[in-house]
Amino acid sequence: MLTLYHAPKSRSSSVVVLLEELGVLDKVDVRRVTIPRQDGSGARDPANPHPEGKVPYLVNGQDHVRERGAIMLYLTDTFPEAGLGPLPGDPRRGQYLSWLSWYQGVLEPVAILHFCGINHPALAASLRDYDTAVARLDEVLTKQPYLLGKDFSAADLLVAGPFMFFGPEQMPRTPAVDDWVQRIQSRPSMARVAELDA
Repeated sequence: MLTLYHAPKSRSSSVVVLLEELGVLDKVDVRRVTIPRQDGSGARDPANPHPEGKVPYLVNGQDHVRERGAIMLYLTDTFPEAGLGPLPGDPRRGQYLSWLSWYQGVLEPVAILHFCGINHPALAASLRDYDTAVARLDEVLTKQPYLLGKDFSAADLLVAGPFMFFGPEQMPRTPAVDDWVQRIQSRPSMARVAELDA
């Protein structure tokens, strides 16, 4: 059985939402663990096998996966019936992989740097900046409702995550990006997992 190590109201909540969207929440052992929180509460949980004590962490027998983008890819490939991640051979597969990697390698880093007020020419040359990242999303979302077109995917859930966690004051966004975030937040799976996390 798949086991997901999860801390409520953390980055791992999006993976629980994905399990709900995939219709497999009852097929995965979701184990709650503690993590250190930015407010000083919490602590590393010895029951969490993640090598750095973080969440989410997915275990499947001897196999294990960390980092949300990788976990979401693993889950959508494992449970393809819900159609939340294009499989190899689908013409949208490359876009899907690109958005998962873009989140981890561009959006999250530039959002953290923006939030902390850190600017440097080398960072801008390599990662670009927060406004450029939001402009990239806006370019896509003014033309279509979701990152891959007309259908919601796990990429939307991953990339929208920080916009759902932080408000427009902390993470400014365009009207098209805001509408997209609202569409994702209004999905029944979001309310269901919020109840489970409470």
